[in-house]
Amino acid sequence: MKKADILIFAGTTEGRKLAEYASERGISCYVSTATGYGKSILEKLHGINCISGRMDEKEMEDFIKEKEIGLVIDATHPFAVEVTKNIKSACTAAGAQYIRCLRDQWDRKTEDAPDGERTQTADAAEDSITGNVITVDSVEQAVEYLQHTHGNILVATGSKELRLYTRIRDYEKRCFARVLSTKEAVEESVGLGFKGRNLIAMQGPFSVEMNVALLHQTEAGYFVTKESGKAGGFEEKLEAARTVGAVLIVIGRPAEKGKTLENVFRIMEQFS
Repeated sequence: MKKADILIFAGTTEGRKLAEYASERGISCYVSTATGYGKSILEKLHGINCISGRMDEKEMEDFIKEKEIGLVIDATHPFAVEVTKNIKSACTAAGAQYIRCLRDQWDRKTEDAPDGERTQTADAAEDSITGNVITVDSVEQAVEYLQHTHGNILVATGSKELRLYTRIRDYEKRCFARVLSTKEAVEESVGLGFKGRNLIAMQGPFSVEMNVALLHQTEAGYFVTKESGKAGGFEEKLEAARTVGAVLIVIGRPAEKGKTLENVFRIMEQFS
């Protein structure tokens, strides 16, 4: 196997597609995932060197230098802002080329630029209401809104910011947290008071039918999600909320620049 000179920071559907593309075309590369679960999915691909575990900026820089990585592709989650910042800084320090792979957005303005360059704008306004959809800028704003409501809430924004929902009165009864089916996520959720029928550990993305079933099961009048795009199952959440008449509260995505998945594919070809 030839020396790998591409490093993909995965953990998303886009990251998986990039790894599959490299495997199919014999492009040797490293793929980094934050969890062992992510590694178990990708390590089956031929010619892919998988590593798992979160790295800080210095560890990223050292890895890039040690493996003589020439191209780093950031396909982490759109909301993993700090991770993206660390990857960029590590690439600058190590002298590696950095590319951000963008995920398609829902109902957002995009400005096309030469060579597939694209700017994604975070134009969601706090408490901007369209039909049964309310868009806000952060989980904190979503919680602030929910503090003045009544009824059950299906929370699908992940375990890392779940602590913010503890500000809601009777959150242990009102909030139903849907988190990843990992030991870390479940333990973190239970530690915050989400347990029993109020804790749902499942791996997405989910179909419209599954979302509808959970909304019915939890009797939720509110469904909170991040704007995860098509790959993250956002359209299915939107349709499910409309089907049952629940209010969908959407956390708007941070603005960022990068390239489309198709353009990243073409760049990878140069390393085959």
